[in-house]
Amino acid sequence: MEHHRSEPRHPRRCSVTVDLSTQIGSVELPNPVMTASGTAGYGPELARSFDLSTIGAVVTKSLAHFAWDGNPALRVHQTTGGMINSVGLQGPGVTAWLTDHLPALLDTGARVVASIWGRSVDDYRLAAEQLAAADERVVAIEVNLSCPNTETGRDLYAHDPEATAAVMAVTEACGRPRWAKLSPNTSELVGVAGAARDAGAEAVTLVNTVLGMAIDVENSTYRLGSGARGGGLSGPAIHPIAVRAVHDVHAAHPELPIVGVGGIASGLDAAEFVLAGASAIQVGTATFVDPAASSKVSAGLESWLLRCGSDRLTHHIGAVHEH
Repeated sequence: MEHHRSEPRHPRRCSVTVDLSTQIGSVELPNPVMTASGTAGYGPELARSFDLSTIGAVVTKSLAHFAWDGNPALRVHQTTGGMINSVGLQGPGVTAWLTDHLPALLDTGARVVASIWGRSVDDYRLAAEQLAAADERVVAIEVNLSCPNTETGRDLYAHDPEATAAVMAVTEACGRPRWAKLSPNTSELVGVAGAARDAGAEAVTLVNTVLGMAIDVENSTYRLGSGARGGGLSGPAIHPIAVRAVHDVHAAHPELPIVGVGGIASGLDAAEFVLAGASAIQVGTATFVDPAASSKVSAGLESWLLRCGSDRLTHHIGAVHEH
């Protein structure tokens, strides 16, 4: 899986000390780079590759209030410019995660964002209630309203402002800042983002995967075990879609913090999201190619700021809108 660009080999050196700290609603992070949900496991899986405490936060795979086996195999297929997956939100459930996975993750010094999902509004409420007792180093809850890899298929909460608001309202029980993870697969994205904010979201995460499908032309069958439901496309192929989503939501709601995600594999990719209006970013599919990708994106973002002669990331958030 090749990416469309990489960092300059010899960044210009200077004496500027770069401040990468950022604020997402009430959450302060020393670094804007996070892992993306679904790509970093539930615990310290990536700690062998880099120091998890050096990035902004580790975002967990999405958790329900119940354990779930996910979709049948095959679950992942490489495509041009990325991958398509239909894992189906497999997970141990919030209670088991709190006991069996979170302690080891916290031992690494990582800040944690827990992602939750559900089939019903009440499922989200129960997951949020279970997380209320989590360690304070779980700094936020990302409410996944937009995964296409469940039996609901294209019928996502994130496609409807009222459904989005209903879920965000009941997740208040977690007692933490909440971020709404939204879908690019709707023309209502700007309205949905506003509804999420009005219902209590301190930020929105843009975007989840793009609806896609892969077919085996030799055997006339679906590539993924999900069959006709297809899967979610991620990686460099969706990068311009995600940048556009961040740009448009920031233009409509400039006061709403945004976490940008979609095809980020370098500091330059991350910089695009920042300029479009993101206060932080997440690295996802690139992690499957290089488990240390998040750390390298952070270094690349710092190098970009140095080449700009800038000492603070926040000076550049949404800067493209000033032109």
